[in-house]
Amino acid sequence: MTASAATQIARLRDQIRYHDRRYYVEAAPEISDLEYDRLVERLRDLEAKHPELVTPDSPTQRIGDEPVDALASVRHRLPMMSIDNTYGVDDLRAWGRRVTKLLAEAGDDRPARYVLELKIDGVAVSLTYEAGKLVLAATRGNGITGDDITHNARTIDSVPLVLDLAEPPPLVEVRGEIYMTNSDLVALNERQAAAGLPPFANTRNVAAGSIRLLDPRECGSRPLKFLCHGVGDETGLGIESQTALYAWAVNAGLPVAPRTEVFDSLDLLIDRGTELIEELHDLDFEVDGFVIKVDDFAQQRLLGATAKSPRWAIAWKFEKFEATTRLAGIRVQVGRGGTVTPVADLEPVELAGTTVRRASLHNAEEVARKDVRVGDVLVVEKAGKVIPHVVRVEKHLRTKRLPVWHPPVECPECGTPLVKDSDGVYIRCPNVDCPARCRERIRFFASRGAMDIEGLGDKLVEQLVTTGLVRQYADLYALEAAQLEPLERMGKKSAASLVEQIEQSKDRGLVRVLNALAIRHVGPRVAALLAGRFPTIEKLAAASEEELAAIPEIGPVIAASVHGWLASDYGRATIDGLREAGVRLDVPAAERVEEGPLTGKTLVVTGTLERFSRQEAEAAIRQAGGRASGSVSKKTDYLVAGAEAGSKLAKATKLGVAVIDEAAFEKLLGRG
Repeated sequence: MTASAATQIARLRDQIRYHDRRYYVEAAPEISDLEYDRLVERLRDLEAKHPELVTPDSPTQRIGDEPVDALASVRHRLPMMSIDNTYGVDDLRAWGRRVTKLLAEAGDDRPARYVLELKIDGVAVSLTYEAGKLVLAATRGNGITGDDITHNARTIDSVPLVLDLAEPPPLVEVRGEIYMTNSDLVALNERQAAAGLPPFANTRNVAAGSIRLLDPRECGSRPLKFLCHGVGDETGLGIESQTALYAWAVNAGLPVAPRTEVFDSLDLLIDRGTELIEELHDLDFEVDGFVIKVDDFAQQRLLGATAKSPRWAIAWKFEKFEATTRLAGIRVQVGRGGTVTPVADLEPVELAGTTVRRASLHNAEEVARKDVRVGDVLVVEKAGKVIPHVVRVEKHLRTKRLPVWHPPVECPECGTPLVKDSDGVYIRCPNVDCPARCRERIRFFASRGAMDIEGLGDKLVEQLVTTGLVRQYADLYALEAAQLEPLERMGKKSAASLVEQIEQSKDRGLVRVLNALAIRHVGPRVAALLAGRFPTIEKLAAASEEELAAIPEIGPVIAASVHGWLASDYGRATIDGLREAGVRLDVPAAERVEEGPLTGKTLVVTGTLERFSRQEAEAAIRQAGGRASGSVSKKTDYLVAGAEAGSKLAKATKLGVAVIDEAAFEKLLGRG
C-alpha cells in the first residue's frame, strides 16, 4: 500500500509542479483553479494518511514552518550590487559609449548586444538552490549581508521549491524581485477593510513588509510573486549570456519578466524603450523604469564593476507621480486610425505640478479588468511624458453598488457600427470619412513631427473640418486666405501666414509624408527605413509585401499594413490628391541612396583601414546601396578586414563569410 501511495504522491506532485509552471512561468494555464485545488487536496489527503512520505519540497509544505524568533543575517556568496541610474537618453548613450570604449581597451572589438528589461518596483532577493532544491532565500540588505527569509519565500507559489530540471547544477544563486500585482493589492485591501484593518498604501510597501514577517502563515496569506532577473554564485551552470540565462530560468520553472528583448544596438533599444513606456498600462505590476544590460557574460566580466555598481548594467528610470481622485465619468474618443479609446473624466487633482482632469483608460478590456466604475476612487499615475493613466481602483472605498461601464457599439461621432480587432483588444470605427477620424488625421498631419505646419492648431483644425473646408490632406493645399479670415481667432495677417506655412510644407520629403499619413505601425523610424529602400512613392507603392518585409527591421506585420494601405482605394486617392497638390513624394537627391554595386549585400567593417574611418566606410556601404552591420552572422556577405581585425575575423572565417581587404572593398564600391 505504501509503495502505491508513494507512486500516487509522486505523480500528483509532478502534476502540480507542471501546472505551476504553466500558470506562473508560461502564463498559459491548462486547468481551472478548482481543478488545481482538487489536485492539491488529493495530495494533502494522501500525505495525511502517509506522513512518512511527506518531504520539505512537497507543494503542500509551502506554509508548514513555525514562526521564527527573529530574522537571521545571511552573508551573500557574491555581493548584490546596486545599479547606477540615469533619467535621460543622452546619459544612456554616454553609458553606451563608455561600454564600447572599455571593451575596446580590454581587447574585445565585438559590438555589444543589449538586453532591455522591465525594472520591477519590488524587493530584491536571492534564492539559493543546491542540487535543484531551495535551501536559502535572502533579502539584498546592504549588498553584503541580508535577512534570511527562507520561511517566507517558501510560501510564494511562483518560487519553485525544486527546479524543474533533470540535471540541476550543484549550486545556483538565482536573483530576482518579489512583488505584488495591483489587482492583488486591490483584493488584499478589500479583505483588510472587511476585517476593520487599515489598507496598504502600495504594492512595494506590502511586499517589503510581508517578506520580513516572522510568521510564514501570515506572509502566505498575501499574494506575493517572484520574477528572476539574474544569477549570483553558481557551479556548473554553463551559461554565457543574459538571454541564455532567461531561457534556462524558464526551463527550470523560474518566471522571468515579460517584454524582455535583446538588441544589436543601443539606438534600437532606446527606440523600443520609448515605445514601451506607453504600453506599461498593460502590465498589472508597478514598473519604475528599465534595466539595460550587456548581454554577453564574457563582456560583462571584462567591464567589471566599480565599488558599488556593475559597469555592464544601468537603470533607465523615469519619474513617476501618483495621485488619488474620484472618477466623474467615462467618455470615448476616436483616433486618427479609428481606435475608440475610453477616457476617464476625473475630479481635478494635482499631479507632477499640473492639474489633471482626465486620464487614459486605453481600451474596454482594461476597464473591465480593473473593474473601473463611475464614482470610484482611482489611483492615477503619470510616468515620464506619457499622459496619465489609471493604475487601480481603490475598491475598499466603494461604499455602494456602482453600474458597470459598457463600451459603445456604434461610433459616437458618425454612428457607424464599431468592429473589434481580430488579433487584439481595440475596437475601431471603420469609416475613413468619420469626422472624428478626419479631425485627428489632419491634426497629426500638421504636427511638428509630421508636416510641421505652424499655426494649424487643434482649435483651427476642428473649425476647418466642421465647416467642411478640409476633409482630406490635399484640401489643406487648396485653402485660400479669404476662406480662413472669417474663422475664429483668424484675421488677414494670420490667414496669409498660415497659407504660406502650408505651402512650405510641400517640400518636406517622402519620410515626413509617410510618417504624417497615419498608416498603422508607421512612425518616423519605419518611414525612414521604407524611404531608404524605396525613395519614391511610385517605387514604394509598386513593392510587394515580400519586398517590404525583407527590409531590415520591417517584417511581415508592418509590411502588410503598408502594402494594404497603399493598395487601398483610400490610400491611392490620398496619394493622388497630394501629388496633384504639388506635395513632394520622393527623397531629395542629396539624401537619397540609389541602387548601387552593393544593393542587397550586407557588409561588416572591422579593424583599422588606411583610407576610411569606420564611419566613412559604413557610409560608403550605404551610399552604394548596401547594408552596414555591426556584427558577423551567416547573413553577412563580406567582412572588410583592416589591421588588427580581431574576433570578427575569426568568426567570419568560421562561418565561411568572404573576407576582403581595403583594396577589394574599394573595387566593390566601384572606385578601384
